[in-house]
Amino acid sequence: MKPRLSLLTVCLILSACGSTPQPPDSGIVPPAAWQSPHNTSAERDALRWWTRFASPQLDQLIEQAQVGSYDLAAAIARVRQARADTVIAGGSLLPEIQGTGNANRQKLLRGDGYRQLDADSSNRAVDYFDVGLSASYEIDFWGGKRASRDSAQFSLQASEFDRATVELTLLSGVANSYTQVLSLQEQSRIAELNLANAQNVLQLVQTRYNAGSATALELAQQKSLVAAQQRQLPTVQQQARDAQIALAALLGRPVQDLPASHESFDQLQWPPISAGLPSELLTRRPDIARAEAQLAAAQANVKVARAAMLPKITLGASIGSGANQADDLLRSPFYNLTAGLIAPIFNNGRLSAERDKATARQEELLETYRGAIINGFADVEKALNSIRGLDQQRQWQSEELNQAQTAFNIAQSRYQAGAEDLLTVLETQRTLYAAQDQTVQLRLSRMQASIALYKALGGGWQTQ
Repeated sequence: MKPRLSLLTVCLILSACGSTPQPPDSGIVPPAAWQSPHNTSAERDALRWWTRFASPQLDQLIEQAQVGSYDLAAAIARVRQARADTVIAGGSLLPEIQGTGNANRQKLLRGDGYRQLDADSSNRAVDYFDVGLSASYEIDFWGGKRASRDSAQFSLQASEFDRATVELTLLSGVANSYTQVLSLQEQSRIAELNLANAQNVLQLVQTRYNAGSATALELAQQKSLVAAQQRQLPTVQQQARDAQIALAALLGRPVQDLPASHESFDQLQWPPISAGLPSELLTRRPDIARAEAQLAAAQANVKVARAAMLPKITLGASIGSGANQADDLLRSPFYNLTAGLIAPIFNNGRLSAERDKATARQEELLETYRGAIINGFADVEKALNSIRGLDQQRQWQSEELNQAQTAFNIAQSRYQAGAEDLLTVLETQRTLYAAQDQTVQLRLSRMQASIALYKALGGGWQTQ
């Protein structure tokens, strides 16, 4: 007796082919806690995280970037492309139906005609009309078409996650650029103050030199310091303009259209941020979700490549009618049923090579997925470590700045009274300027560390 496949067996096979694909496993176990200490009691909701910096102008710049960025607009267009690809891939799961209609006229130009033409010297024109409706369907016995649809859907998810990644990178870039603009403006203000102080001291030295109580060396030293301060000022101003140009580019507009900043650097605040648990990071970063979706699409493509190596069964059906006159078009209907089996026999290794290529692509994206997870952990650790180190530095920097200001005031007063030499005044001047500049840079670094932590934690994004 020949073995037979029961209807139940066939249903089970087809059901197995169309089962829901399982999410890929990276094989990486997240650590139980972050190595760097952080504020666990801080608020964890990071939606609209940029509003926590207490800068209305930053809020406006973020809104402008979301509307005007060309990179974000391109990412949104890629999502639409991927959505169309899912429709294309899913279309092959259902029969394809086509309708046809033809009108044909053949005319004998000379001679008596021939049998197939059915025309003679008395009737030189032959008319023929036909209409038809046909349907074709390839049985997805091996699940290749379902896998192709799944691959397109995972690719759509990857595109959506990529759009979220582009937006997160854009918004953090805007915040970084804006804080840099304000910090450079503050450094420019400090440079102008120090130049004014150096010029005041120069006037004092010039007065003492004219009176004979200061040497030509002391006068030249102070003039050199004033020249150095004058050189430093346009350098900082140039850096501030460069930062403004970079910020305008992120907004998708020329720098001439960038609104002037009316906020001071000291107005900006950084909120306490809770990093949560490392295991939660896998669902909070869109780049990790994108890598996972790309891996899932690659796994589905392996199934597509394997199914292409197996036989295909196609079914077809058509119904139509034809006549020599349009009035008789529907009086001679007919139907046609077809079934076909296509099996690859020789293709010079092309199908097996495509399977191997899809398998290698899956292995590549698995390593990419693992790398995205590890890099995500590293981004958070580095941001937490930066915040901790910068907070410790700023505590001592505040004391250094206070003492440098006191030392300069004392040295300037003693030199004016003739109780101190100019070298001491010059040293305290340089120390004060360096302390002021370092204070601004540390504040900028601390601000950008908070932005980096928000970005490393996904900026409030979560998988749907």
